[in-house]
Amino acid sequence: MHIPVMLDECLEALVTDPKGIYVDGTLGNGGHSAAILARLEEGGMLIGFDRDTDAIERVQEKLKTEKGRRVELVHDNYANMAAQLDRLGIDKVDGLLLDLGVSSFQLDLAERGFSFQQDAPMDMRMDRTQGQTAAEVVNAASEQELADLIFRYGEDRASRRIARAIVEARAKLRIETTGQLAAIVERAKGGRKGRKTHPATQTFQALRMAVNDELAGIEQVLETMVDRVKEGGRIVVLTFHSLEDRLVKQFFGAHVPREESLQQGGVRRIYEEPPVKWIWKKPLVATAQEQAVNPRSRSAKLRAVEVGV
Repeated sequence: MHIPVMLDECLEALVTDPKGIYVDGTLGNGGHSAAILARLEEGGMLIGFDRDTDAIERVQEKLKTEKGRRVELVHDNYANMAAQLDRLGIDKVDGLLLDLGVSSFQLDLAERGFSFQQDAPMDMRMDRTQGQTAAEVVNAASEQELADLIFRYGEDRASRRIARAIVEARAKLRIETTGQLAAIVERAKGGRKGRKTHPATQTFQALRMAVNDELAGIEQVLETMVDRVKEGGRIVVLTFHSLEDRLVKQFFGAHVPREESLQQGGVRRIYEEPPVKWIWKKPLVATAQEQAVNPRSRSAKLRAVEVGV
């Protein structure tokens, strides 16, 4: 069962005008989108983006409209959001929600190849209509390239040892499935050794992020959309690991005005345009009750800013 993470907190931060235009950049199963739509009144509009055609098809029925509200579902990477808004003739929006990372449905469907819980072809593409699969990356990248991506995106200190093991294994037999790769990584790291998580977790995360170019996508959507949110509108971002959260924190931090003392006296405000202000000084995390019901919320951090201060 799919449970939207930190749903109430996301909605309270995001929806400030029930007649406004709101964008859900990561449609998933439509849980957040349906809740946003339920808060909108006649004249309100929801635009949902997803790279995954399965997600678009899955939520079309769920997001049927009433009371004169409008819904647009867009099959595209959220990195291209500004261009898609231009296509729709929309200049400014009242709010943007980004629920980053892989969706529950993508993780749970073995044939998508995101998880090592079941042995399946190693795909990992969020958009199966384009790009290299994880299997193609694993079998074609050099040892140095593999080590670099596992260290950068997975933050695994055993990246070189894992890359060497992958190259040695693929010289004997092409690596095609999630089970093959998980076993290789587990052997390279010396087995479970009391670890709470599977030894291959960070490698799978790294491959998924590399295959889908996730960090570049986050940077692009933030850079292009911070100017497309109306003054007083909100950008709300839900992250699930440190790389995403650090990127979001640093991006918004550069737009938060800070004061610098001048030699001649007085102060000046320094910030990147447009200015924003934090809705909360620290990121919100899921309550203990939500974490007990929905384990995937345990690593979630929610940050939100208001544009134009």
